[in-house]
Amino acid sequence: HQIFSVQSHLPSCNLDQTFSARNMPEIDEAGKVSFHIIAREWRCKWSSDAGKISLTKAQEVLDKFMSEIKAVPHVEKVQRIVCGGCLDFKVIVSMPAIAFAQWETGGFDPEAAFLKDLGDIDGITAIETQTYTLMEM
Repeated sequence: HQIFSVQSHLPSCNLDQTFSARNMPEIDEAGKVSFHIIAREWRCKWSSDAGKISLTKAQEVLDKFMSEIKAVPHVEKVQRIVCGGCLDFKVIVSMPAIAFAQWETGGFDPEAAFLKDLGDIDGITAIETQTYTLMEM
């Protein structure tokens, strides 16, 4: 689920440019909701059946793709979130806002292969994606 088009919120500039407090992209018309990081989240639900094997296999898929994910130009962080209560498995890939459009244009590679491998695991359901902004406060 992409919540907005990144292209329409970024100023026209090159990848070597850094954002200052005065030129960060903004989401709102009042100019009070700025951001400097954009993240892409890949998420699914796992099953507690069979010793939580679907969670174990989801981690194996992440391990398989980790070097490829970290090799995406300008990636700053790759984070994994697991919730044992709601059975969430999430991977968050974040990078500077200025670099995100390039990854978006390329289809978020290796997203499709990662999600396909997750979908091949028995017990994995509700596979979704989301793009959102982050801002250190």
